[in-house]
Amino acid sequence: METVALTELLGTAVFDTGGKQCGRVRELALAPQEDRAHISTLIVKTKAGDRILPFSAIGSINGGVYATSPASGWAAVEGSEGLFLLERDLLDQQIIDVHGRKVVRVNDVDLQHETSNNRPALRVSAVDVGVRGAVRRLLKGVVPAVALRTLLVQIPPRNIPWEFVDLIETDPARRVKLKISHDRLAKLHPADIADIVEELAPDEREAVFETLDQEVAAGALEEVEPKVQKAIVESLDSERAAEIVEEMNPDAAADLLADLTQERTEEILQEMAPEERQEVSGLLEFKENTAAGRMNTLFLALPVNANVHDAIEALRSFEGGVETVSTIYLVDSHGTLAGAVPLAKLVLSDGTTPLLSLTQEPLVSCGPDASEKEFAELFDKYNLLTLPVVDDKGKLSGVITSDDVISLLRAKL
Repeated sequence: METVALTELLGTAVFDTGGKQCGRVRELALAPQEDRAHISTLIVKTKAGDRILPFSAIGSINGGVYATSPASGWAAVEGSEGLFLLERDLLDQQIIDVHGRKVVRVNDVDLQHETSNNRPALRVSAVDVGVRGAVRRLLKGVVPAVALRTLLVQIPPRNIPWEFVDLIETDPARRVKLKISHDRLAKLHPADIADIVEELAPDEREAVFETLDQEVAAGALEEVEPKVQKAIVESLDSERAAEIVEEMNPDAAADLLADLTQERTEEILQEMAPEERQEVSGLLEFKENTAAGRMNTLFLALPVNANVHDAIEALRSFEGGVETVSTIYLVDSHGTLAGAVPLAKLVLSDGTTPLLSLTQEPLVSCGPDASEKEFAELFDKYNLLTLPVVDDKGKLSGVITSDDVISLLRAKL
C-alpha cells in the first residue's frame, strides 16, 4: 500500500477512457452514511463545469487519474448533500483527537492507495496536524516536487489515525444526513470530555452536546467550568437541556440552574420529569454556600435492622453517583440518622451481619445551615469521604461528598 496526501491529489490531471485529459481533481468525497473511510467520489473540474466521477469508474491512479468511462457520461455536480468533502470540510478545520484528548487543526489528510478486486481504492488513514502537512501545502508548486519530497522526509510526522478522529459539524441537518456522532468522544472520562469541550467555539460545544448521550453529556457538564457550563445550557433548547440536567447529580443540577435566569430555570424545570423536578426544586431553595446548598439527595440509607446482604442488594440497584456509595447510612422509622457504615466493612463481613454492628464512631453530621468553612473543617478533622446533612430533628436530608469539598477548595484557589 502507498500513502498519498490529499493536497498531492488535488489538482491532479484526470483522463477519460480514451486517454484524453478532461480536467483536474477539485475534491475528494466520502459518503459517511455508507463508508466512513473510503473515498466514494471525485469531483472533477472540467471546461464544462464540475463533474462527478464515482470511484467505481476509476481504473488507476498513477501520475494521474484514469477513468474507465467517457467524460460525456460524468454527471454535473448539483450540490454536495450527503457528501463529506475532504478539502472543504476537513482541511484547516478543527477536529477532536479522542486518543490525545484534545482539539487540533487539520493541515493535510493521509490516504492509503489500495487495490480491491483489481481496482484502485483510496482510504482515509490519518489526518496530519503537524508542520509537515503545512509545509507540503505552502511549498506545493513553489519548489520542484523532488526537492519538496526530500524536505518532507526530514520532518517528523504528526498524524492522528482516522479511527481516533471525531468530526465537528455544527449544522444539525448535516449531522443527521452524514451520520456524524461523537461515539468515540463519549468513551472518554467526563473530565477529559470537559477539557475538550472548553477548547471549542460556542456553536461547536452545542453540536457536541446535541449528539452525546444525555448521561454522558451530564457527566461532562458537571466537569465543565461554571461559565462554560451556563453558556452550553443556554444554547440548548429547553427539552434537550432538561434531558441532560435530569441525569446530573441533584446538587450539581441545582447549582447550575441557580446560575441561570429565573425564566430559563423555570423553562428547564417544566420539561423535567416530576420526580427530578421536585428534587432539584427543593435544593434551589437553599443558599449555595451552605451545607444544604451543597448536599446531594441521592444516597444509600437503610433501616437500622438491615444486614450486609440488604446493603449489597441496595448497592446493585442504586442509581446515584459512585462518590456517594463510600458510606451507607442507617435510619430509624422516622428517617432519623442512626449510624454510618463504611463500604469497605461490607467486603469483610458475612451477609447476615447486622449493619448496626459495623457502624463507625463518632457519627459526624452537620446541619443544613452549616457554612462551607464549617463542613470543610469536618471533612479535614475526621478524614471523611461523605458527610450527612440532618435537619433540626436529626432526619437525614442529604450528603456532602469529598469531591464537592475539593471543587469548593479549587474554586477558592
